[in-house]
Amino acid sequence: MQPVPAMTADAPIGVFDSGVGGLSVLRHIRAQLPQEHLVYFADSGFAPYGAKPERVVAERSLAVAQFLLEQGAKALVVACNTATIAAVKLLRARYPELPIVGVEPGLKPAAAASRNGKVAVLATDVTLAGEKFLSLRDQISSASDAEFFLRGCPGLVELIEAGELDSARTRALLEGYLLPLLDQGADTVVLGCTHYPFVQALIADIAAQAGKPDTVLVDTGQAVARQLARLLAAAGREREGGGLARLDVFTTGSATALAAALHRLLGLAPAVSAVDIGHIPLVPAAN
Repeated sequence: MQPVPAMTADAPIGVFDSGVGGLSVLRHIRAQLPQEHLVYFADSGFAPYGAKPERVVAERSLAVAQFLLEQGAKALVVACNTATIAAVKLLRARYPELPIVGVEPGLKPAAAASRNGKVAVLATDVTLAGEKFLSLRDQISSASDAEFFLRGCPGLVELIEAGELDSARTRALLEGYLLPLLDQGADTVVLGCTHYPFVQALIADIAAQAGKPDTVLVDTGQAVARQLARLLAAAGREREGGGLARLDVFTTGSATALAAALHRLLGLAPAVSAVDIGHIPLVPAAN
């Protein structure tokens, strides 16, 4: 357990992801809480998280969280499904007084939206193998009789990070992952990685071309923003309106590349700073 410095309602909210994927969550937070200051951290120099062991992702998430707290963050949003699976429980145990919101694949809303009970879940391999995710899947399957088809999507995050949102390579990769699931009858698709909403239009087009234009796509970014608003209200940390809300952006990768992604994906042009953060082991080394 680590103490959290006293903070005012004017303090920023910290949001982090392995790269640009968390921007899909950031846009919902900005829409729902336009008065709040935000700090976004893209750990692009260590991406992708989905290709790394869960323990490594957990250690990296601790380091990022510490950096955001050093920037004065009054709340944390783990805007990455893989990091949520690996580290959100650990972060909540370490900072019990800090409002922390994680991102989980929207299995429950997908099961409710599906007309035939068959749901495809696109995510990283780490997310799909996580104990928390599998427990949630089993719980919802038992309660709703929904059948979930799980598909890891190696390589997709890298293409989205590179800005290939509608390229032939991205289409071919997605067709290989998605079409077999649609052939099995899936009528609903969970976007189980925060990067994937940026190729939502391409996924919808692939489904339409396959003769399934009514396929439902589930993105949980809006639900994350709502939960963040609830936690801030409960903690008495809501910033009142008045004065321009600030957006500070940091990355362990290329500041130029992230600035271009912010402009391309969200139409924003904040200053982006490249930083180097340390490594925090889960268990401190013995003296």
